[in-house]
Amino acid sequence: MQNSHKNKTFAALLGLMLGGAGVHRFYLQGMKDIPGWLHAASVLFSAALLAQNPDRPLLINTAPLVISVLAACIETFIIGLMSDEKWDALYNAESGKTSDTGWPVALLMVMNLANGATLMLIALARSFDLILTGGSYG
Repeated sequence: MQNSHKNKTFAALLGLMLGGAGVHRFYLQGMKDIPGWLHAASVLFSAALLAQNPDRPLLINTAPLVISVLAACIETFIIGLMSDEKWDALYNAESGKTSDTGWPVALLMVMNLANGATLMLIALARSFDLILTGGSYG
């Protein structure tokens, strides 16, 4: 029986869209992946912080999720920039198929860069606002 073929483009798309919840890691490693569960726990932990202290700034309540999403951006870069040969050796050694990715992965990497840079700048700007002005600007 052949193992399933892991699609690099789909894994990068999952990392881009649902990486903060660890879905890309569950797709690649299965449900026993500890870092995937840490990503998933960050969603629940942020929701619990938000429910417990709704008056605190949103960035502070959602800090675990923000960190998880930024880590997922880095993981998505690792997925997308890996060569097809290395990808197949790592995830598709027993599938009997080879990967041939092209422009869709490159476009996902551009979107990932825009997403990660925007999130990083927002987090930094809001952090400095909270630290230096006590949140005067929002």
